[in-house]
Amino acid sequence: MSTSTDNESEGKQQSCEERNISKSRFVSLIRQCSLELSHTMRGFKLKDRCKTTQVHAYNPSETSTSNPFPIAATSKLHYPTINSILAESPDSVSLSTAESFLPYGLPRTDFFEPPVELCLKSVDFVESLAELYRKVQMTQDFNKYLVHLEQYALLYSLGDPKLLRRCLRSARQHAVDVHSKVVLSAWLRFERREDELVGSSALDCIGRVLECPKAALIHGYDPNSVFDHCECHGAANEISDFGTSDGNNFLSSEKGGIVYFCVGNEEVNCIRGKIAALSGPLKSMLYGDFIESDKERIDFTHIGISVDGMRAVDFFSRTRRLGSYPPHILLELLSFANRFCCEEMKSASDCYLASLVSDIDEALVLIDYALEERAHLLVASCLQLMLRELPGYLYNPKVLNTFCSSEARERLATVGQASFLLYYFLSQVAIEDNMMSKVTVMLLERLKDCASERWQKALASHQLGCVLLERKDYKEAQHSFEMAIEAGHVYSVVGVARTKFKQGQRFLAFELINGIISEYTPTGWMYQERSLYSLGKQKILDVNDATRLDPTLSFPYKYRAIVMVEESKIEAAIVEINRIVGFKVSSDCLELRAWCFIALEDYQSAIRDIQALLTLEPNYMMFCGKMRADHLVELLSLHVQPWSPADCWMQLYNRWSSVDDIGSLAVIHQMLINDPGRSILRFRQSLLLLRLNCQKAAMRSLRLARNHSTSTYERLVYEGWILYDTGHREEALAKAEESISLQRSFEAFFLKAYALADTTLDSESSTYVIQLLEEALKCPSDGLRKGQALNNLGSIYVDCNKLDLAADCYVSALEIKHTRAHQGLARVYHLKNDRKSAYEEMTNLIDKAQNKASAYEKRSEYCDRDMANSDLGMATALDPLRTYPYRYRAAVLMDDQRETEAVEELTRAISFKPDLQMLNLRAAFHESMTDFSRALQDSEAALCLDPNHKDTLDLYSRTRIQALKNT
Repeated sequence: MSTSTDNESEGKQQSCEERNISKSRFVSLIRQCSLELSHTMRGFKLKDRCKTTQVHAYNPSETSTSNPFPIAATSKLHYPTINSILAESPDSVSLSTAESFLPYGLPRTDFFEPPVELCLKSVDFVESLAELYRKVQMTQDFNKYLVHLEQYALLYSLGDPKLLRRCLRSARQHAVDVHSKVVLSAWLRFERREDELVGSSALDCIGRVLECPKAALIHGYDPNSVFDHCECHGAANEISDFGTSDGNNFLSSEKGGIVYFCVGNEEVNCIRGKIAALSGPLKSMLYGDFIESDKERIDFTHIGISVDGMRAVDFFSRTRRLGSYPPHILLELLSFANRFCCEEMKSASDCYLASLVSDIDEALVLIDYALEERAHLLVASCLQLMLRELPGYLYNPKVLNTFCSSEARERLATVGQASFLLYYFLSQVAIEDNMMSKVTVMLLERLKDCASERWQKALASHQLGCVLLERKDYKEAQHSFEMAIEAGHVYSVVGVARTKFKQGQRFLAFELINGIISEYTPTGWMYQERSLYSLGKQKILDVNDATRLDPTLSFPYKYRAIVMVEESKIEAAIVEINRIVGFKVSSDCLELRAWCFIALEDYQSAIRDIQALLTLEPNYMMFCGKMRADHLVELLSLHVQPWSPADCWMQLYNRWSSVDDIGSLAVIHQMLINDPGRSILRFRQSLLLLRLNCQKAAMRSLRLARNHSTSTYERLVYEGWILYDTGHREEALAKAEESISLQRSFEAFFLKAYALADTTLDSESSTYVIQLLEEALKCPSDGLRKGQALNNLGSIYVDCNKLDLAADCYVSALEIKHTRAHQGLARVYHLKNDRKSAYEEMTNLIDKAQNKASAYEKRSEYCDRDMANSDLGMATALDPLRTYPYRYRAAVLMDDQRETEAVEELTRAISFKPDLQMLNLRAAFHESMTDFSRALQDSEAALCLDPNHKDTLDLYSRTRIQALKNT
């Protein structure tokens, strides 16, 4: 046995040595290439971030594609290709050159800085939330949509898509005019990126008034109806309301009342009184002092209407309805109505034409006619098509001409279609698509033109400053930031400091930020910014203070890691980056860690991180934007053992079972390279991304899963998940039921059970969910998904107090490596009063899982106070975004009558994680301390995050009464 093992070891060692030679050759070539690059850079000013669509996306944790690790670079930079590496002779590699390259090949602290955030950022976020809640309460209903838009702008810094979607839905709920409804409905659609769904139409409707494109064209305020089902499917018959009839029925026998309108060589006989009744000018012409009043035949050849158009005028004058005319006749009616002030006919023509606009091509043609004739509803209808096709048509010349220039905005304003709301939406689309484009600048300038309230001016000026800063237009950027400061946005001082620093005024930049720290309660971003302008030991002190005050900021971790790299402490740098990647995954952190692994010649780990990075951003560019990340994977893959499809599945099972979400993402990415059309893999990808809180990337994977689905029943399931994840639970259930009617499948039953369980279940509902999960388990699927179903089934059994059945489910899940089932089994033991076994189950989960924070948190429930504090301390260290540990420690301090310390524990966490439950708890603490004004402020801030939270509403009512008594 030992001989066999020794032989095996020798074989592995030999294989390992061969791979190391290959690795050494590869890394030496890369280093040699980069060394040549570094030599050319001495004496040159290093480039800032590359000008690509990657630069500082709006949500850095998910969509930022900027390359924040500048290295020495020239404009004529060439990186090796696979062919060049294979063709290179090993003898040509200089080991001394390779060894000397490392300090140049990795990012350097000298030119490393965080982006200036694009959103509104308050120096006292809780106070701003409370003030906004009061504003919502005091504002009249029909003006509330603008307050909810302000709420959206303020909450954007939290990066919670559900919160933002609720703000937009509330804004749409309270919208009155057609323009606002059109923009907000299009914005909600954009948040789901329905434009990426193959086969979808811009006018597709999910079945609710809230986002219905036809309901958006109806003026009026009815906030209670927006969540009702719309009548889209019956809308095809609405055209008949405009009226159709046989024109021959309207030949009048009133000889004296006939007037003939001549168009060219043809005449159209009309009833004089009916035509006169269309408007005052026509009445004056036909019955007043004009010469036409005495004529039986009037020449209309040169007024711009055809014979058919005049017949349509006659038809309308007799019936007050429109016939089923083609669009060009309706446009003639519209023009005629404008010329002769026929308001009723203009309104009917406008409404009818608006109902006919069905695609973007028609909208692009009709928009100019509509603007020229000032047809408000037709303009809105055309705008709706354009907005619902974003971002695909953003750079269409016609669309740009409609929106971008000052003249275009003024044209839209004449028909009530230019607003801050419109340009806020357009500018956010542009920023996300390409922050540095000229189009983005122009749209932000129009946004600034439309701004009237202080927060609007602050937002528009600040965002314009950020874009100009990235475009290196420092003086103009500084001016914009200063305007934002004048409008009350203190955070824009960061922008001013950054522009001064770029212009060589380091000391002035330092003084600006130092002043902010002195004037306001210090926060993490203040010290982070000051660290850019500090020198020596003060720099690292500021970086550490930034992490102490806000452990969620990624820049300090990356900075410290790069310092370690410069000191040749690569392993320590990886440990530092692991601290942030463990709870906040972002492309730039994964890239930096991949760099470190390449430096250590650990190519397998580097490939893992780059493949996970590519899952977040498929077009990510590395090496300061000079090499596609997928090309680097190809290069690295030459020096690792390739995986067969069977190897990939084995790796996926192992990493999934060890709760290694990043590793699982990398394996799925590799599997998709081999089989890009496999929709179920895209779906698995989305599940992992949701676990990592990368919701935008998760939704993109879901859309790809839907687009690659090979059957209708499968497509319906993915459409259902898209609807469910964007807050449309009933519509998701309908998709699941339709899918089941076509084909019984695991995923359809699972979706239906999951959506139904997302409410408070009574006994009957729980039984039905159990039946659905049992049906799901009868359908074909792999162990990964069946483990999840068994885990969910166990959870329902626990809620029904069927503990033995629950335990069976969890044990079955563990047998197929669903490691998370340890947590459910621990809960069963706890409910059976066996805390020791519960503790041991959670210990098993901690031992197996890569991501352990939640396991430590849960284990704390099954041990004494001291051990619980230890576990919760570990949970906070691993993931400072988890709120339960802060609440537990604060509650313990409160029980010990250490009230001030209890409040401080919550305050520290709220400063970087303004969570509803923490705000509610701190409000309760303040109430118990009879500090009613602060209790009221905290409860108002919490209600701004969730206006329907019952406990907070009760607390708000009590503290409001007490606060009023004390004033």
